[in-house]
Amino acid sequence: MFITFEGIDCCGKSTQVKLLVEKLQQQSRDFVLLREPGGTPISEHIREILLDKKHSKMIQITELLLFSASRAQLVSEVIKPALQQNKIVICDRYVDSTTVYQGYGRGLSIGAVKNISRVATTDVMPKKTFLLDISVHEMHTRRDVGKHEADRMETSNEEFYQRVRNGYLQLAKEEPERFVVIDGKQPIDAIHDQIMKVVDEILPIPEE
Repeated sequence: MFITFEGIDCCGKSTQVKLLVEKLQQQSRDFVLLREPGGTPISEHIREILLDKKHSKMIQITELLLFSASRAQLVSEVIKPALQQNKIVICDRYVDSTTVYQGYGRGLSIGAVKNISRVATTDVMPKKTFLLDISVHEMHTRRDVGKHEADRMETSNEEFYQRVRNGYLQLAKEEPERFVVIDGKQPIDAIHDQIMKVVDEILPIPEE
């Protein structure tokens, strides 16, 4: 079972990933926790390049190909083997992030981005994707409260993030069976309860 979490920055997805992992541990589930970009030695090196603010001259296509290269390594080295072993795979960001950030956000061809992603993932897609939706204004508010230091990817302007959010909502409309859109401004526990209701429905009953 493959589950991913998506959303614009500061939407709370990492908190919800942590809560889901704690619940799966309580249930003695066999799972693998991943983040993107990263998850393998090669992918982590690519992550450092992507997020380093010193690389301000990186062009959009380079960014797209680096994200895809990191993901290709992760799918081949970790995700596919884990799924073949019937493990639950939980990933903090996946292919949808590339579609919305590099496609809708950066303005690259959506068709081209999706085609590159298909090659990188060999069509390995999640069963469910939880999209924690917040407004761009809420994102900025949370950043200010948390005194969050932005990395290279987080220095984009408000219009960019609005396009990204709109892109996520468009993807959710296109794939309603896969996406579960959740209001990210709700209390943390309320969001967790909604996620667990879906997870409990799709996961097999744990063996005694």
